[in-house]
Amino acid sequence: MATGPTITQAELFDPKFLEAVSRLRLVSKRVARGGRPAEQRSRDLGSGIEFRDFRPYSPGDDFRAIDWNIYRRLGRVFLRLFEELEDLPVYLATDVSDSAFLEDDPRARTGLRTAFALASIALHQHDRVGVFSFGEDLEVAMRPQSGRGKTMQIASTLSGLNPKGRTDFRQSFRRFASLGLRQGLLVVISDFFDPGGIEAIREALGSQRHRLLLVPLWRASDRDPDLTGDLELVDCETGETEDVSVTPQILEKVRDAHDVFHADLIRFVRRRGAGILRVDCDHDLIPQLSHLFEGGRYEA
Repeated sequence: MATGPTITQAELFDPKFLEAVSRLRLVSKRVARGGRPAEQRSRDLGSGIEFRDFRPYSPGDDFRAIDWNIYRRLGRVFLRLFEELEDLPVYLATDVSDSAFLEDDPRARTGLRTAFALASIALHQHDRVGVFSFGEDLEVAMRPQSGRGKTMQIASTLSGLNPKGRTDFRQSFRRFASLGLRQGLLVVISDFFDPGGIEAIREALGSQRHRLLLVPLWRASDRDPDLTGDLELVDCETGETEDVSVTPQILEKVRDAHDVFHADLIRFVRRRGAGILRVDCDHDLIPQLSHLFEGGRYEA
C-alpha cells in the first residue's frame, strides 16, 4: 500500500493540462448571498449591472433606483433591480482512504488530477476554492480561497495528501456539515465504496445544504475482475479476509452487485438534483471532463 503522495506537484502543474482546462467554465444558476464580486449570478438583487426585474417602492429604499419613466407613465413608483455578480464557493472533497491508494496505478492519482482541474477552472473565474480530504474522517486541507495565483498552492496541497484510513462517509460529511460553510458546490471525488453501502452515501450526502457534483472513480475491473480459482480475498476497507472459489456464478453475482450499486447511486443523484461524472481511471481525464462541460461549461 502506498504511504506517500501518488502524484507530484509538477504533474499537476503541467502547462498542457492547465491549457486544456482553462477553456472550461463552471456556471451557477444562482449563488448564495454574502460572497465577493466575481462572475456568478447572485440571489441578491442590488446595484449590479444586469437588469433583472422591478418591484414597488418601499419607504427607506434608495431613490437612485427609482424608474422615473414608469412614474411619469403610470404615476406609480417602482425600483429597477439589477443582478449582483458574486463568487461561487467550490468545495472539493477528495477521497484519500487507504483503498484509493491501492493498485499499480492508484485511483487516488486520477482523483487528485480531477480535483486540480476543477480547482483551476474555478480559480480562473475568480471563484473561491476549498480543498478537503476524507477517509475515516474529513480534514480541511486548504480553507476556501480565491485568485488565480492560488493555483500553485492548490497543486502543492493536493500533492501532499496521504492515505487516511478506511472510508467513512457518514463521519466525514457529518464533519463537513459542521463547518457551516457558505452554500456552494460540493464536489465529492471517490470510488464511493463505503462499508456502509449506498445507504451510507445517501445519509452522508442527502442532507448537505450545498449543490452536489459526484465524481465516481472507476475501472472496468470493478465490475469484471480478472480472477479465477481458489483465492483468499482481502477487503481493502476493513482488512477482513474471505476464502473464495471463483466460479462463473460468483463473477455474475459481482457484476449484479456492481450494477445495482451504480443504479442506486444514479437514483440518488436524480432525486437530489445533483450532477455526476463517472471518471474511468484507465483513460485520459480531459476528454472525460469535456463530457461534463458540454459546450465548454457546466451549470451547477
